[in-house]
Amino acid sequence: MTKARIVIAETIAETGLDRLRAAGFEVDIQVDKTPQQLQAILPGARALIVRSATMVDAQMLEAGRDLMVVARAGVGLDNIDVEAATQQGVMVVNAPQSNVLSAAEHTMALILSIARNVPQAHRALVEGRWERSKWEGIELAGKTLGILGLGRIGTLVAQRARAFD
Repeated sequence: MTKARIVIAETIAETGLDRLRAAGFEVDIQVDKTPQQLQAILPGARALIVRSATMVDAQMLEAGRDLMVVARAGVGLDNIDVEAATQQGVMVVNAPQSNVLSAAEHTMALILSIARNVPQAHRALVEGRWERSKWEGIELAGKTLGILGLGRIGTLVAQRARAFD
């Protein structure tokens, strides 16, 4: 039996590729292709995995007439014409949990950076000025953190911020 071919249009984690291979799929990595090149590659593919740079429009979907699914390795679907995919019977899926931990950790990094004046201190140091006392910043202990929205990311930020109590 022939393995179903999955075209990978943008770089994704090697662990994800390994899982696809272990599940018996042919993984066809085609990153950094123009839309025209990708359209020429798609016939015969059963799935297309993209991130945010690849635009999957009606023309791309028509070129991939054998596609059963277009998967977005990320949260949004802004770069996929969901209506055109639906009309062609192509399922569209995304990975809504894919970056929530990274986003929460990045938020905490930015909070710490602001609290401790890291950007200002860095600029001063690069300019040859060592102004340690000027950029001490504040401690987070005992402070109230306002979080707008307690969805997936906001909840993780709140959990991590508790460490500063």
